[in-house]
Amino acid sequence: MSEKGPVQREMEGLLSAAFPDADFTLSNDSAKHHGHAGDDGSGESHFSLSILWAGFAGQSRVARQRAVNKALGDLPGQRVHALAIRAIAPGE
Repeated sequence: MSEKGPVQREMEGLLSAAFPDADFTLSNDSAKHHGHAGDDGSGESHFSLSILWAGFAGQSRVARQRAVNKALGDLPGQRVHALAIRAIAPGE
């Protein structure tokens, strides 16, 4: 999928609001999972997130993932089947 869909745009907006000054890349991986479990046919069911944010310094990997999931609200598990998260602080 070359164009960003509404779910991806919504996720990017939520991430930008929750993690000011973060550098992140949100990739739609749904095409790789076509026909697999969780593929709802929308073309926006599987994503990968790489996020670099100073606010993650001193937080555990679990705390970082929880923060990302909290920022995204009901998207993971409801409208998004899978989200792979790589959350790091500068210097890691």
